[in-house]
Amino acid sequence: MGDFNLALVIVAIVVCVLVFVFNLYLLVNYQHPDDKNQAYFPKFVVVLGLSVAAISILMLPADVANRQACQHAIYNGACNLTLPMKDLWLVIYIIDAILVFFVIPFAMFYYEGDQDKTVGKRIKSALIWVVTTAIVCGLVLGILYGVIGKVDFTVRHLSSSTMAFPSTFQFSSGQPCVSNGPRQNCSAYDASPSSETTWTMHSTFPEYVVALATIVGSVLFSIFGGVGIACLPLGLIFSFIRRPKAVITRSQYIKEATELGKKARELKKAADALRQEEKSGTKGRKWRKNMKALEKELLVLEEDVNALEEMYPQGEKAEATWAMTVLGYLAKLILGVFGLIVSIAWIVHIVIYLLVDPPLSSFLNEVFIKLDDIWGLLGTAAFAFFCFYLLLAVIAGAMMLGLRLVFITIHPMKWGATLMNSFLFNVVLILLCSISVIQFCSTAFAYYAQATAAQEIFGHTLQSLRGIKYLYKYNIFQIAFVVLAGLTLVYYAAFGWRRKKPSSRFQLSS
Repeated sequence: MGDFNLALVIVAIVVCVLVFVFNLYLLVNYQHPDDKNQAYFPKFVVVLGLSVAAISILMLPADVANRQACQHAIYNGACNLTLPMKDLWLVIYIIDAILVFFVIPFAMFYYEGDQDKTVGKRIKSALIWVVTTAIVCGLVLGILYGVIGKVDFTVRHLSSSTMAFPSTFQFSSGQPCVSNGPRQNCSAYDASPSSETTWTMHSTFPEYVVALATIVGSVLFSIFGGVGIACLPLGLIFSFIRRPKAVITRSQYIKEATELGKKARELKKAADALRQEEKSGTKGRKWRKNMKALEKELLVLEEDVNALEEMYPQGEKAEATWAMTVLGYLAKLILGVFGLIVSIAWIVHIVIYLLVDPPLSSFLNEVFIKLDDIWGLLGTAAFAFFCFYLLLAVIAGAMMLGLRLVFITIHPMKWGATLMNSFLFNVVLILLCSISVIQFCSTAFAYYAQATAAQEIFGHTLQSLRGIKYLYKYNIFQIAFVVLAGLTLVYYAAFGWRRKKPSSRFQLSS
């Protein structure tokens, strides 16, 4: 069998099955009761999309393990790798792009279509939107690939006037190849820097599609990830700080419940007015703005109701409920402190390894290598955890900004109350950002993940593409990530400790 590692193949198959089962579990438990026993196609797309995102992130540790299958070879091409990782990377990300730009939009258009229409008309309407999108995307991709879809590699010549090399020799870039003996036996040497030239070639179309999808995901990643790397742990910590310190009295509960009831009636009146506007066919910019404002107010109202129930538990097990609430906030504090340590480690690693030239230290790369020395899979597991944490940070940042920015549609994930359109929206976000998370991790952990197929795609090829390479050459996304993380830290230091004020009332503009 040579370097073929059957155990890695078995582990890969088992992990894929477990990921699929886990995502199916999430779908069953998060879905809204209205979607039970229906909307099967959107549900299939949700499970497939979540599985692709999870598998793509787990593929980077698998790529590292795959490289180690050839650790006894002189170079990677001298052995048969356990898995054809480059082909697998391209396949998984082509599927990612198809899901994001075609399949999921079709599922969303179909699911959100007019329920009064027949199934055929809803499919036709969704297909029109998707085909139009496909034509536009195809034209843009084709033109860009034909015009600037090239890779520019800078190369320098290595010269030698000697045909035979001695058995032992020392190589120096400043002088010819010198043996350990008294005389020079060869003259291999680096050419002068002035001999540098550019080698241009066309990238493959799949690699170019992955590159453009990575750019789209990197913009979202730098914004959401930068905010989320700070708000994920700090949100948990300040949630503990703002926790209810004691159970309120019955009179206080009645007063607060009355106010929330008034707010609920006000929002119902506004929702009825918007529904009438929709039926009259006057849906315009103002209607969409008011609808988003109403969605935001409904979400805040639900949070207020949950907070009130926490402060005044009812029923026969009220004391046990309060005890679980206290333990829940303690768990948030512990997870928040642990997450803060991980977030600080990420920021420090980005600064000293990516933004400083030359790097001050390889930091986390060395940590993973030392963990591998302790136990073969320990470093790989830690590596996978840091990649997953970055994806969780992206999701946390998207949720935080979605609650504060008008132009972002809010699609919160709720246990037992998540509609399929919210599921699909979050799957698109996760799929887009998962590409960039992998690219970011392959760059940030280049020393640990060296000589992998991921580095060939996301390192050499992506960072040498014409028109795109400058975004990576000057670390634009990394700088934006760190800056937004710093701004979020300042925001939480200034406002995070405050108890949330009552939300402003929704007013339907005339």
